[in-house]
Amino acid sequence: MTPLKIDIVSDVVCPWCFVGKRRLALALDLLRAERPGLAVAVRWLPFFLNPNTPAAGEAYRPFLEKKFGGPAQVEALLDRVRAAGRSVGLEFAFEKIEIRANTLQAHRLLHWAQQRGDADALVERLFAAHFQNGEHVGDPATLQAIAVECGYPAAEVAAYLASDADADTVRAQERHDREIGVSSVPTFIFGGSQAISGAETPELLAEAMRRYLDGAAAAKS
Repeated sequence: MTPLKIDIVSDVVCPWCFVGKRRLALALDLLRAERPGLAVAVRWLPFFLNPNTPAAGEAYRPFLEKKFGGPAQVEALLDRVRAAGRSVGLEFAFEKIEIRANTLQAHRLLHWAQQRGDADALVERLFAAHFQNGEHVGDPATLQAIAVECGYPAAEVAAYLASDADADTVRAQERHDREIGVSSVPTFIFGGSQAISGAETPELLAEAMRRYLDGAAAAKS
């Protein structure tokens, strides 16, 4: 069976992308209950949630308060995210986050990893690093440690992160994502054509995949 291609446009500092990752997994469980043996090929694509973040990052809470209008507005937003996270088994620890990271290096690392195979474990670890451990996911040393934990060779990762390899490729892909209409994340693109924007419910995501698969099957018949 040809795998269902799923592109996920995402940023590792977007909490809704972490929630969306969990909801997609639940949606696939629903779909596989109907279609045993369904295979998928997931590709994570870059999005810079805040493209003007300094390379070294910036203080997290002041950034949020400036963006969303003050402490009360930030707490209301974070409460909504916490509730959404708990509904899919995630506990966010926003109080641990000190730095709002520039995510170019994280996206480069993910691009590199995906050239070597499935990178789901790395994606999961990057989200957890930022949202549950308060690690600085824009720091090359932190990224190297995360990659090594996920089984990638330390020397290769260190050499890659010390270079500028694929930076232009990542930036070009991010521009392309915006040019095709992606303006918020997560955005899920099923089969290259069926797009869903936002961390929608597992049921809605499953229905979008079902529509694509049924349409593709009808086109072949």
